[in-house]
Amino acid sequence: MAFLLPFVTLLVGLAAGKAWERYKLQDGRWIDRRKARESPHYILGLNFLVSNQLDLAIAELTKAAGLDADALEIHLILGNLYREKGQVSKAIQIHQNLLRRPRLSTMEHAYVLLCLGLDFRRGGFVDRAFEAFSEVVKLDPENKYALLNLEKLHEEQHQWREAQVLRQRIAEASSEPEGQRDQAILAFLENELGLQAMRADDPSQAAKHFETAIDLDSRTVPAYLNLGDVQRQVGRTADAIETWQEVLRVAPERGYLAFGRLQKAFTEAGVGSRFVDLCRRTIESNPQDWRARLALGQYHAANAEPTRALDLLFESLVHNPHALAIHQAIWRTLIALDFSSALVRRYVSLTHDAVFYLDPHVCMRCRYRSTELLWQCPQCHEWNTFVEERIAPAEDSEEAPA
Repeated sequence: MAFLLPFVTLLVGLAAGKAWERYKLQDGRWIDRRKARESPHYILGLNFLVSNQLDLAIAELTKAAGLDADALEIHLILGNLYREKGQVSKAIQIHQNLLRRPRLSTMEHAYVLLCLGLDFRRGGFVDRAFEAFSEVVKLDPENKYALLNLEKLHEEQHQWREAQVLRQRIAEASSEPEGQRDQAILAFLENELGLQAMRADDPSQAAKHFETAIDLDSRTVPAYLNLGDVQRQVGRTADAIETWQEVLRVAPERGYLAFGRLQKAFTEAGVGSRFVDLCRRTIESNPQDWRARLALGQYHAANAEPTRALDLLFESLVHNPHALAIHQAIWRTLIALDFSSALVRRYVSLTHDAVFYLDPHVCMRCRYRSTELLWQCPQCHEWNTFVEERIAPAEDSEEAPA
């Protein structure tokens, strides 16, 4: 019997603890804390939220909140939903009311402030958003969402140094898998600081920032381009060419960004043949590269070789009939050739069956795809004309989860 007494005491203590966690005394009566979260309105509200039916989610969660006015998490979600619907003033009002509650824990206070900061940011109240996110960081120095939003606000104000300091804090606190992304963002910020130094007519400082950006992330293509510009500005053309050529090695899919600079530098140095060799090597390494053909065609056109230019432009057109730059270059070259009927017919033949004229057409009602200009949908029988399908923008990753 003496052995069972401590065990029974433990069970009683656990039961009392669970009861204290679940129930609270309010106005002389016990309130079930789980009542709101276990109600069908709460479950339905979450289901509607998952299916992105915000109006129905708000309606059900409002009913669930009415069962327990102190259900903090439900009111937080409601405020966030109002913000997503664009009703920023309503969201601010809900979150400010939550801040007036007594006995909020530090973490609860920080989270409500974070949501309020998101409201202010959505409403365009930059100073108040700064203040709210800064308060969150004081309460919770490792709050990633607050740090991210502060960084974003500094970036939007072109305050690159302040944004860099915040990103370094985020990088120090982040896990190893996110380290590469942090390095890429720090490299972007260094590149922006370099551009700022260029505008201030400080090429030496600008070059240091661009070099640091490359050290942080070797695939920061804008830093190579800008570093080459600085080197060329101070008379180091050979170094600039080498820097721009590096783009073709570290990011060949974006090497076309350096073609214009390289063509001009090689031409001014009297070694235009090196640019021709560069484009040829690029085409050999990637036979689908239409941009290298376009750049080489434009080079030949600029050097009074329109026939050679047109052959390359036609090759480029086959690989990417969508590119307006190719069509413009072809027409400029055809003008130089006095619109030779044979060449015009060749151009028409190449473009007649090209994918350029077969873009998907989408039914406005059921999203069925067709290739006709005017057609009746075989699924819903809606008559349609050509409408381009647009892709929705990505969600803002800096916002806290609902």
